[in-house]
Amino acid sequence: MTVFRRLAAGVSSFSQSLTKLNGLLSARQCSLPDNMGVLHGNKCFVRGFSAVPNQDAVEVDISRLEGEDQGIVEVLMCRERARNSLGRVFVAQMRELVSGLHHDTAVRVVIFRSLVPGVFCAGADLKERAQMSNSEAEQFVHGLRSLMNEIAALPMPTIAAVDGFALGGGLELALACDLRTAAYTAQMGLIETTRGLLPGAGGSQRLPRAVGFAVAKELIFTGRRVGGEQALHLGLVNRAVPQNESRDAAHREALNLAQEILPQAPFAVRMAKEAMSRGIEVDVASGMAIEGMCYARVIPTQDRKEGMAAFIEKRQPRYTGE
Repeated sequence: MTVFRRLAAGVSSFSQSLTKLNGLLSARQCSLPDNMGVLHGNKCFVRGFSAVPNQDAVEVDISRLEGEDQGIVEVLMCRERARNSLGRVFVAQMRELVSGLHHDTAVRVVIFRSLVPGVFCAGADLKERAQMSNSEAEQFVHGLRSLMNEIAALPMPTIAAVDGFALGGGLELALACDLRTAAYTAQMGLIETTRGLLPGAGGSQRLPRAVGFAVAKELIFTGRRVGGEQALHLGLVNRAVPQNESRDAAHREALNLAQEILPQAPFAVRMAKEAMSRGIEVDVASGMAIEGMCYARVIPTQDRKEGMAAFIEKRQPRYTGE
């Protein structure tokens, strides 16, 4: 009887421990700053150990800033347990949010940032990818490539705030943005060749355009990672700053950069982005024609008239985007 009682007590204790563990893993809230107006709720949940993605978990969220920062939208990556790796749910939620931004004329700048300390985006979800067949993996990567193109095609300026690791697909996400800020402690690299792959979501095309072909080939062939300071030296990021105690230095620098863009005429900024983004893909003569078409679209706007009037009257312009 004593043996059975001990066995029963042990089973009961083990059951209680499992209950506590499940409670810890089930769902815990990621902290968001109080001044953020989140459109899709302000919670992100830590996934359990199920191999099936949790469709209800918020892994990517969005926030519209207010006050002096009105016009800035932040895309918030908060898949904490998986270090913002690019899983099915994460990619689907990112695609939905990005799609909603395309026609939002109230948005002047978009910042992509992580709420997970020490990481921007760790790249592919290798555990999830390992369960895919070859055809499923190919289809998923095709969709991922499409997402990066959608981010690159956003009409307003985009900034990636890299406060930690941005590896593989994570760096490809940052490269899909117009501008990048990084903390010195950040680690960036297209490491696919170390996994028997090559960059498949735009990295082989966007990295050479950012740092030049010779440097891009070296980084991709070796799978080497670079820190924030070296990334600035290479032209991979626009600004690099020392990391702070709250580990959000790159995000703060991204906000500084966004605040420099905010006062400018929003439609003119969008047309400038279109002229550069489309023009870089063609010869100079064709690019000049694209520039001319974009310029012609700005001429009849109220913002152009406001800009001229403000210059003559020696005052700050008040642009409305019209």
